[in-house]
Formats: sequence, C-alpha cells, structure tokens
Amino acid sequence: MKLSPTAQKFVLHWGEMGTRWGVNRTVAQIHALLYLAERPLSADDIVETLGVARSNVSNSLKELQSWKLVRVTHVLGDRRDHFTALQDVWEIFRVILEERKRREIDPTLSLLRECAIEGSQDEELPAETLARMQTVLDFLELFSATFEDYQRLPPQTLQKMLKMGGKVARFLPGTKERA
Repeated sequence: MKLSPTAQKFVLHWGEMGTRWGVNRTVAQIHALLYLAERPLSADDIVETLGVARSNVSNSLKELQSWKLVRVTHVLGDRRDHFTALQDVWEIFRVILEERKRREIDPTLSLLRECAIEGSQDEELPAETLARMQTVLDFLELFSATFEDYQRLPPQTLQKMLKMGGKVARFLPGTKERA
C-alpha cells in the first residue's frame, strides 16, 4: 500500500500524538494507517507500508486489539489475518476513554479508597495529608460517575452537548459569564 503525502503526514502526526498520550509511536501509526485504509491490511502490508520490523507490527497489533481499536478479519483466498480499525471517530474516542479509565482511573480509585480507610486509622498521618488524599478521591469519584453517565448517552446527544460548549453554564445558578 502506497500512502499519499497527505496520508503519510496524517500517519506520522498520529504517531507523534500517540507518544504525547503515552502510546508507542508505532502502535499509533499502525492505528492511523488502519483507520485510513480502504481495505483490511495484513501484517505484511503494514510492514511494507510503514517500514517497521515485523515483530514490532505484531506486538503493536496485539496492543491495538487489547484496546479494542483494531479487530482481525479474514479475506477470501488469503489464509493470513487481516486487520481493520474502528471507523467511527466517536466510537474510537469512546473506546479510548473507556480503556484509559479502566486502566488508569479505576486502579487509582481503588488505591485512594484503601488510603482513605487506612489513613483514618494511621495515627502518624497528618490530618491535612488525609484531607488532600480525600480531595483527590472525591474528584476522581465525581469524574468516574460523570464519565459513566456520559457513556450511556448516544453519540448524537454528546455532539449536541459539545456544540453547546460553555453556553450551558448560563443556565446554572450562580454562574457568571465572562466578559
């Protein structure tokens, strides 16, 4: 598969953005390539297009599958696995947010809950320190509950909410508009 200069620019930038989000550059580039691809690609197609090692492609594809962003598909007459990426941008970001919450926020919440219980019995822990931990716990619990609420909304509703932006704040009591 030959990438046009514009598609190449997109793939390279997606890789750069991936590193800023804590994702391996090759993983992000493969995701971008599969997102742009007009047909399912084999690992060999990906190796050839991106010029990366086969082992790197295999590991990256496993990572993308674990994130539920890429799935295996089969092509008639070809015994190799082929790969496709989710195509709906809303679904891609929903899956990414859901996975990040599951991998990062949920374990942190569990640890903070443990700290809150243990901290209330830890005579050596200053009350101010426990209060700071509780503040983080309260924030993440609020974030988690709000995230769960948003996960249940259809994409069309989320789009409308995002288009409204900060305008919705006008309807909340005690909120002043910025000049």
